[in-house]
Amino acid sequence: AAIYSTFLQRAYDQVVHDVAIQSLPVRFAIDRAGLEGADGPPHAGSFDITYLSTLPNFIVMAASDESELVKMINTSVHINDCPSAFRYPRGNGVGVEVPSINEILKIGQGRIIKEGKKAAIINFGARLEECKKASDLLKKSKGIDITIIDARFAKPLERKLIMEAANNHEVLITIEEGSIGGFGSHVMQFLSDRGVFDKGLKFRSMILPDIFIDQDTPDKMYKLANLDSVSIEEKVLDLINSNIVLKKQK
Repeated sequence: AAIYSTFLQRAYDQVVHDVAIQSLPVRFAIDRAGLEGADGPPHAGSFDITYLSTLPNFIVMAASDESELVKMINTSVHINDCPSAFRYPRGNGVGVEVPSINEILKIGQGRIIKEGKKAAIINFGARLEECKKASDLLKKSKGIDITIIDARFAKPLERKLIMEAANNHEVLITIEEGSIGGFGSHVMQFLSDRGVFDKGLKFRSMILPDIFIDQDTPDKMYKLANLDSVSIEEKVLDLINSNIVLKKQK
C-alpha cells in the first residue's frame, strides 16, 4: 500500500529505528510527492527526499513519468537487503507507454534525456516535462541547446553522469520537488568533496522555497515556487550570463 509523504513524516522515528538501522527490505511507495494542489499545505510532500536520503542504508527514487514509476515499482521488488522508497505526485501521467513488469532499473543509474552544450540540468522527479519545455524555450529564443539528465536516484547518486555533466558544462543546475537538504544538497556535497567548485563551475539547486504554499492548482503553485519552465529558462540564462568572481581577501 502507498502512504502520503506527509503521513510518513509522523512515522519517522519508526522508519529510523525499526527499518533503517536494521536495514530491513521495506518498500515505501510515497504518494502526494511535491505540491499536490487540492489539499493544501498539510498534504504537500515537501520533505521526504530530505528526511529519507539522509538515512544510511536507504535507496531513494523519484519517478519522472508513469513509465519510470512502473520501473521503480518493479525494481523495489528485487531490493531485498535494504529499505527503498519511490515517490510520485498526485494526478495524471504524461501519456508515455508503460513498460512490462519485467523491466527494472540498475541501482544508482540515471539516464540522459538529451545532450547539449554549456548548461546541464539534472532532474530528480516529476519536473522533467518542465525541463524539456525550458529546453525548447532556450533553443527557440536564444539558440542555446542544453543537456538534460533524469537522475532517478537521490541515493545512491548517479555519480558518473553527475561528474560528466560537471566537467563538460559551464553551468550545472539540479531541480526537484522538495525542500532544502534533498537531492541538490547531496549533489552539491558530492561535487564539493571532489573539488569541482574549485575549478569555477556555476552551480545552482532549484528547490521548493522556505514557505508553506497555499492551496491552488499544482501549475500555479509550482509557478509561485519558481519551478516552472519559464523559471528554469531564466535560471539557465542568469547563470550563463553571470560573471561574478569573488576576490580573495588579503
